[in-house]
Amino acid sequence: MSISTPLAERLRPKTLNDYFGQNHLVGEGAVLRRAIEAGVIPSIIFWGPPGVGKTTLANIIANSMKRPFYTLSAINSGVKDVREVIAKAEKQGFFGTNNPILFIDEIHRFSKSQQDSLLGAVEKGTITLIGATTENPSFEVISALLSRCQVYVLESFDKNQLEKLIEKALKEDEVLSKLKVKIKENEALLRLSGGDARKLLNTLEIVAGSLQNGNKTIEITDQKVVDVVQQNMARYDKTGEQHYDIVSAFIKSMRGSDPNAAVYYLARMVEGGEDPKFIARRMLIFASEDIGLANPTALVIANTCFEAVAKIGYPECDIILSQAALYLATSPKSNSAYAAIRNTRKLVRETGDLPVPLHLRNAPTKLMKELSYGKDYHYAHSYEGNFVEDEYLPEELKGKALYNPGQNQKEQAISDKLRQQWKGKYGY
Repeated sequence: MSISTPLAERLRPKTLNDYFGQNHLVGEGAVLRRAIEAGVIPSIIFWGPPGVGKTTLANIIANSMKRPFYTLSAINSGVKDVREVIAKAEKQGFFGTNNPILFIDEIHRFSKSQQDSLLGAVEKGTITLIGATTENPSFEVISALLSRCQVYVLESFDKNQLEKLIEKALKEDEVLSKLKVKIKENEALLRLSGGDARKLLNTLEIVAGSLQNGNKTIEITDQKVVDVVQQNMARYDKTGEQHYDIVSAFIKSMRGSDPNAAVYYLARMVEGGEDPKFIARRMLIFASEDIGLANPTALVIANTCFEAVAKIGYPECDIILSQAALYLATSPKSNSAYAAIRNTRKLVRETGDLPVPLHLRNAPTKLMKELSYGKDYHYAHSYEGNFVEDEYLPEELKGKALYNPGQNQKEQAISDKLRQQWKGKYGY
C-alpha cells in the first residue's frame, strides 16, 4: 500500500479479529458474528455516524464469506450502475449463500426509483445488499426495501477505544511507527474526532506530519493539535467531515438563542449544496428536543418548513429554511420533553415490565371483569374540571415525577396547574 494512502486506510482491518469496536454486533457470540461465521447473512443496513467502521465491516463480511464484492457510492451512482451490477451477478450465476454482496455507501442519498431498482434482485437473492447510512433508515430507505433488510446500529467509539486506536497507529503503522511521536496530551485529538475513528487517525497524521520538520521527537499537545487543525480547515464539503461540524455548530447556535450565528451556519450549508431536507429534518428534531413545551408552535413551524422544503427545493427554499431557523433560534428554550423520555426510558429498562394497575387495564371479556380489570376506574370527564385525583403509575413508581417543567413562561403555567391538581403528590 502506498505511503501516500491516508492513515485510516492503511490501518483498515481485514478480518473480524482485527476489527475495532462494535462488540454488540461482532464480538464473541454476538448476533452478526454468528451469522458471518455460519456463512448466512441477510441483506443489511448499517446505520451509524461517520467513521465507525461501516465500510470496513462490509469488506470483512465479503472477505470472510469469500463472496464476490461490488461497491457503489450513492453520491455518484445511479440506476444504470445498479442494473449493471445485478446483470453481472446474474451472468455469474451465483445464488443463495454464494451470491455477490453489493455494498452501497450513503444509501440514504439514493432516490426512490434508485432504491426500487434493487428490490427484485434483493428479493430473488441475486445479490445480498449491504447499505451504509448516517441517517435514520426509517426516513430515508423505502419501506419495501427496508422490510427486506436487517438494520444494525453501529455506535461511536468511546474515549478508551479511541486511545487504543492511537496506540495501535503509533505502533503498527508503517509511517508513524518509524517516528518518535510522544502524545503529551490527547484531549484535543479525542474531542475533534467526535467519536469518528477515521477523523481521529487523519487528524493524528496531519498533526504529526506538520510537526515533523526534521525533529527527532514529535511532541503532540492539545494546543499544537488545535493550531494545526485550524490551519488545515477544509472548505465545507457536504460529503466530508466538516459536514457534521457545521450542522453541529448550527444546532448549538440555535440552542444558544443566537440567530446571527444560526443563519451564518445555515448559509454555509446552503452554499455548500447541502440537502435542504437534511437541514429541515435537523430543525424538526431541534424543535422538540430544545424548545418543546416552552413553545409548542415551534414543532408546527419546523414541520411546515420540512414539508415546504420538500415541495419547493432550491433555490427558493433557502428563504423558508432561514425563516424557520431564525424562529427557532429566537424561541424560548426547554429540554423538558427530551429529558422526560430519555430518563423514563432508562427507568423502564431498570425496572422492567411493572404490572399495570388493575383499574387501568382493558376488560374486553367477562373473565377479565371478574378479575377486577378496569374496576374502580374513574372517568375524568365525569368530574369537575375534567380531572380526578387517581393513581396511574405502577405501585412501585407511585408519586414519582417523570416530567419536570422548564423555567419558562408556558411551562411555569403548566407547573402551576399540576401543583393545583396534584397538590404535593409529585412535588410540583
